[in-house]
Amino acid sequence: MVRFVRQSTTRTCRDSAMTVRLPINIDSLLHRRTIESERVEYKAGWNPQSVLRTLGAFANDFHNLGGGYVVLGVEERNGRPVLPPKGLNPDAIDRIQKELLGLGNSAIQPSYHPLTATHEVDGKTILVLYAPGGETRPYRTKVSLSEASREWAYYIRKHNSTVRARGEDERELLGLAATVPFDDRYHRSASLDDLSFRLIQQHLQDVGSDLLLEVPELSMEALGRRMNIVGGPSEAPLPKNVGLLFFNDNPHGFFPATQIDVVWFPDGPGGDYFEEKEFRGPLAAILRDAVSYIGNNYVKEAVVKHPHRPEAERFWNFPIAAIEEALGNAIYHRSYEEREPVEVRIMPDELLVLSYPGADRSIRMEDLQQGKAVSRRYRNRRIGEFLKELDLAEGRSTGVPKILRAMSNNGSPPPSFETDEDRTWFLARLPAHAEFAQAADEAGTEQAPLQDNSLESRESKAEAGQDTGQTALQDPLQDNPLENHENNAGAKQDTGPVALQVDDCVQRLVHELPCEMSRAELQAALKLHDRQNFLTTYLKPALNAGLVEMTMPDKPTSRNQRYRRTPEGEALARRSED
Repeated sequence: MVRFVRQSTTRTCRDSAMTVRLPINIDSLLHRRTIESERVEYKAGWNPQSVLRTLGAFANDFHNLGGGYVVLGVEERNGRPVLPPKGLNPDAIDRIQKELLGLGNSAIQPSYHPLTATHEVDGKTILVLYAPGGETRPYRTKVSLSEASREWAYYIRKHNSTVRARGEDERELLGLAATVPFDDRYHRSASLDDLSFRLIQQHLQDVGSDLLLEVPELSMEALGRRMNIVGGPSEAPLPKNVGLLFFNDNPHGFFPATQIDVVWFPDGPGGDYFEEKEFRGPLAAILRDAVSYIGNNYVKEAVVKHPHRPEAERFWNFPIAAIEEALGNAIYHRSYEEREPVEVRIMPDELLVLSYPGADRSIRMEDLQQGKAVSRRYRNRRIGEFLKELDLAEGRSTGVPKILRAMSNNGSPPPSFETDEDRTWFLARLPAHAEFAQAADEAGTEQAPLQDNSLESRESKAEAGQDTGQTALQDPLQDNPLENHENNAGAKQDTGPVALQVDDCVQRLVHELPCEMSRAELQAALKLHDRQNFLTTYLKPALNAGLVEMTMPDKPTSRNQRYRRTPEGEALARRSED
């Protein structure tokens, strides 16, 4: 399909004739082979008032035919074009286009601008205005272009004429032509080639649609229209935004910042280290992948075994159902016109989901906090439809109550929802379970994500608390620090400062620490890329063994924190060198 682009008003007529084309053959407009008469109007010359009314009528697209075309430089007789054309003065083309630009801003509300192209027909220059149905209809047009006139009116097409909408026609226009939501609009810089058959088939399979059986027999246009992700006139079908968001492999190319950023702050937002992962791709895929990634890496379970009852108490730092719903709501309700990603910030004591803009003004934040809010307007109804088909989002204002239930069932503090006065952003705050938050406070910075969530692993790590009712947290850097400290102290007392059983990893770390070094410098000296492995296998055991110490033990979260050998560490280093 030939792309149709807006012609710059600074180009000459000859330049534009070579570089700007219509989505249909010009012969179809002049000989009525494929285009209905209701969608074409011919004018012998430039009459701003008449042209403006017709543009307003095509923009209103009262019968949903896809707008229409105004052909300047061609006379009309009995509804048919008179050929050869009368033509326009080539030197007047730029002036006409500049005047159209001004009128589109001042004489049509909301502002509206047709696409233009020039053509040479039988040695004459004609100017074609392509006026697709507007995305913010209904459009009002000035009745008169005189400076004294203040009257505005709605115009529509009836048969092959432009008429003023009155009475029932006007009421119907106002009722039918509400603003088209962004996700249901046509994307005019894309084509049907940008939709993926593979992704559509996968979606139909996932939702169990019978349409899947017909896919091999359908063209992309027919399939897209059946799924309502393609629209526009038959000569220029266009994908809708929702189609590109779900069924294009790289929707961020059309909608920048269509992504989910997951950021882990082990030391809190004030620490000197964080891990970040971006998820880009079709909406359903990035939502699934981000939730799975968070669940596998940052969701941890605690097991409390009580001495007087057989059942163990289990709870999570963050319930996965609440995370899934909060992230699904962000994808559902964010604006894809704003170049800001959805961001998930994870800290030991809370998880935040940030999106732009905020909740609709029809929602009272007090009601939202209590799970009683009911939205009267949805920003992305079509996106919501697809997410609900895939069970990735709730509908009917049930998402927030589900988050509240999940947090309550886990024994977590209640979530909170925040926004600013202008509703430019929205933040869902999920506090960690009190046991995890307390453990994080006591542990300082040495927190790392859980890698093994298996039931067997969780139960084996809980055995230490079986007789005492202790909470065995699933954090490899929290292997009962008190017990380690006592064991280390006992070992020093009985066998001397360097008689500890030290594995090769700890010996390597001590050897590579000739002077005070930061965590990053020490990790680089050991040529280790995995921070968690470094902390778990090297640094933590060395600290527990009393071979390495912090230079600022009273400020473990300081960005100036360094590590150095203790006297025991120095003795071990000398012995290894000998």
